[in-house]
Amino acid sequence: MANLISRSRKFNHFLLNTRAHLLSPFTTSVAAGGGGFIKPTATFAGDFAAIYRLERYQSSKAGEQLDTIYYEEDDHQQINDENQVMDFPGGKVPITPQMKFISESSEKRLPCYRVLDDDGYPISGTIFEEVSKELAVKMYSSMVALQTMDTIFYEAQRQGRLSFYLTTAGEEAVNIASAAALTLDDFVLPQYREVGVILWRGYPLKQVANQLFGNKFDYGKGRQMPCHHGSNELNYLTVSSPIATQIPQAVGVAYSLKLEKKEACAVTYLGDGSTSEGDFHAALNFAAVLDAPVVFICRNNGWAISTPINQQFRSDGIASKGQAYGIRSIRVDGNDALATYSAIRAARKMAIKEERPILVEAMTYRVAHHSTSDDSTKYRPVEEIEHWKTAKSPISKFRKYIQRNGWWSDENESELRGDIRKQVLQAIQEAEKVEKPSLTDLFTDVYDKMPLNLQDQEKFVKDAVKKSPKDYPSDVPI
Repeated sequence: MANLISRSRKFNHFLLNTRAHLLSPFTTSVAAGGGGFIKPTATFAGDFAAIYRLERYQSSKAGEQLDTIYYEEDDHQQINDENQVMDFPGGKVPITPQMKFISESSEKRLPCYRVLDDDGYPISGTIFEEVSKELAVKMYSSMVALQTMDTIFYEAQRQGRLSFYLTTAGEEAVNIASAAALTLDDFVLPQYREVGVILWRGYPLKQVANQLFGNKFDYGKGRQMPCHHGSNELNYLTVSSPIATQIPQAVGVAYSLKLEKKEACAVTYLGDGSTSEGDFHAALNFAAVLDAPVVFICRNNGWAISTPINQQFRSDGIASKGQAYGIRSIRVDGNDALATYSAIRAARKMAIKEERPILVEAMTYRVAHHSTSDDSTKYRPVEEIEHWKTAKSPISKFRKYIQRNGWWSDENESELRGDIRKQVLQAIQEAEKVEKPSLTDLFTDVYDKMPLNLQDQEKFVKDAVKKSPKDYPSDVPI
């Protein structure tokens, strides 16, 4: 029996080789990096000469990797018998007599791309995108501005002047470095901890204050929670409170950009906790199938409010999830501004040029409380927080780098922090004095013409305020 099988394999191998010689020409077109789709053209000689053209949808890229008649079994034997493969839609699948389950995890964890060590020195042999003095100083100044702004607004909330606030403490590099790697043509769909991104794009500091206080100059007319910024002009979609809803929406935006042949991509931010939502998984699958030019940036900061990542998933972080959906992925040190900038620049280029989604896992740490409604010392050790706040600070690391290059000094530092503090305090004082939006704005901007049911509700609310004015804020115009 073994002899017959061996002879059968040799005969089939001969047939396969014979067929291969009949193919003239045989062309394969694959985009850079393994993307694109295969378009083999086979021409058969003789009286029945015909040209057969096989075009596969680009969404079957994963199948290309399987579409081969060479496989390696456990015994390291080559299989060249087409009877040993299943010609399944999407690509050929090898057949094996062995019952073997895929391991639940790999033996080695995915590496984390880093450029600077903790002392701000470039790691030997590292490959990264060079930044000019002007760009490096702007990035650092923006990180300091973000840190200073967060501190003052957080204190204002504790004083009762704001109802709610979220800081980006510890995640300044993810905000600013990723924003610096994008262009204004790219659409950003944020989570809620990316105020640094919209600031980089040109969002005025006074507008941050207007939104937090919900005054009449707030673009959202006071109808959103604090920290829910947005700007049509800056292609920054307004923050939405429900977790992960922005992720599949980003795929839709990216697909639209693709259809319009724009030289731009969609970029969406999310936290590690968002990966437990179905929206995340649906979005990745849609993005892969549609070849949508979208960059998913996951801030893996170790904690989804009080839930640690070891209770969030069993996989090796977030980047490992990309391969399951056929998405190119990378893990990067989110506390390293140069590494983050380089990774996002590369991701954006691939997303646009190759029309593909990219998943970036930025490893960072939230050194502040989740929000002003949280006390993180109740669920994580203070020593852990302090370690990341001092030894692993992204701002301190990048300052060492630019100062060592002669681009920054202690005098520059003192002047910058003083100026930013004055600007933030002034913005708060001015925003506090502006009156609130009219009560009528509660019912507008949805329909071109207000329907009767909303007209009735508006009348009911106004009548209630007039009847009991002491029960309602006096600074809201009726």
